[in-house]
Amino acid sequence: MAGRLRTIDARTLADAVLEPPGYAVKDLLVQGLHILAGAPKTGKSWLALWLCQQVAGGEKVWGYPTQQGTVLYLCLEDGYHRLQDRLLDITEDPSENLYLATHAGTLADGLAGQIETFVREHGRVSLIVIDTLQKVRIDAQSGVYAGDYQDMSALKSIADSHNTGILVVHHLRKQGANDPFLQVSGSNGLMGAADTILLLQRQRMNSTAKLLVTGRNMDSRTLRLQWDGYL
Repeated sequence: MAGRLRTIDARTLADAVLEPPGYAVKDLLVQGLHILAGAPKTGKSWLALWLCQQVAGGEKVWGYPTQQGTVLYLCLEDGYHRLQDRLLDITEDPSENLYLATHAGTLADGLAGQIETFVREHGRVSLIVIDTLQKVRIDAQSGVYAGDYQDMSALKSIADSHNTGILVVHHLRKQGANDPFLQVSGSNGLMGAADTILLLQRQRMNSTAKLLVTGRNMDSRTLRLQWDGYL
């Protein structure tokens, strides 16, 4: 883009009164782009749907306040039958603020426009969950840094333009790593563009799990979770 840079001097910035960023879950999922990663069949989709229901209903998430509002869950690997079963196992009172879809465009084919239309029809959206990232990628085979960063930057741009949070569900690579966050499938471009990484560690058929959380402008932490019977 040609032309002059838009700048602000440090004194003006320091004295400016800025609106605090919105959040879906305070101190955990704020406005921006987030990744929920975990191994296959360890409960990522269950956890994602539960988060959606909690935010839509204005219920706390592990003691963290939520900002109740409209929530959009794109469950792109399952049909409505499985989604219905999970929803009724998670809650007896599904929220009318939670909207679900099993099909959506990709970043290269209409997703941004679909989200824009949804926001225009429903007003401010507190949280959008995309399950999974691979289903909406520009090049589903891309795994290099530039491709990863391009996809994540596109999603972050959507989140920022609508003042909302987007949580993408993603997988781990098969090989281990000393740093558990380096197990996230793909290049460092994924983590570099995301504001927050939530890493689910759970053995299959185990009722306990750990959620490792790290991100910008927050203290890294480990949350110890206890699954109910539906997980």
